[in-house]
Amino acid sequence: MPRATNNAAARQRRKGILHAAKGYRLSKSRLFKTASDQVHKSWSYAYRDRRAKKRNFRRLWIARINAACRLSGMSYSVFMHKLSEKNNELNRKALADLAIHDPQGFEKIVKEVSS
Repeated sequence: MPRATNNAAARQRRKGILHAAKGYRLSKSRLFKTASDQVHKSWSYAYRDRRAKKRNFRRLWIARINAACRLSGMSYSVFMHKLSEKNNELNRKALADLAIHDPQGFEKIVKEVSS
């Protein structure tokens, strides 16, 4: 009995990996084994960095809010504490956007919270 192989599925699998490796340099885009190693490493980096992106944006928003608060004479921590006491529903993303695009509006929020 002849040996049965599933050539079609194996070729599709290899083609998928090589397609995902498109744009990589040298053998990482041409040879299956090195391409496979690099694609799997790239996928693990992508998985990790999708989570890191959320942390990085939160840090950016906090830095922007802090800078805008300091211009109004208040620290970030005090501002956020007073904001939570007033049961304000604005999140950090919205506050940072206000601080960048509407400084006068942000200053009004700081004055309202501090009073």
